[in-house]
Amino acid sequence: MFVLLAGAGGALVRFGIQRLVTAPWAVLLVNVVGSFIGGVLIGATSGDLQLILLTGFCGGLTTFSSFTVETVQLVLEGRARRALLSVALTLVLGVGAAALGFALT
Repeated sequence: MFVLLAGAGGALVRFGIQRLVTAPWAVLLVNVVGSFIGGVLIGATSGDLQLILLTGFCGGLTTFSSFTVETVQLVLEGRARRALLSVALTLVLGVGAAALGFALT
């Protein structure tokens, strides 16, 4: 039940960010922020709390499906460079944010 509630909270935060920031930058932002939070949670929590927040909140906040669909849409619209930039930034910044979050805890 708590994973469900945390997931709903993460999804609501993602929805709010996607209303404020244009795609694909909104997806990049939520994925990098979620990666950072995940890194912090791995370093600072364990057990049920880690499960609830990582699986629930971070799972609801971040979105691989939106990332992949927006990447395909950019390519189909003839914006392959922007798609490639989005993919590269998501991978580099996401892994970097998770590592930084972990290191800080």
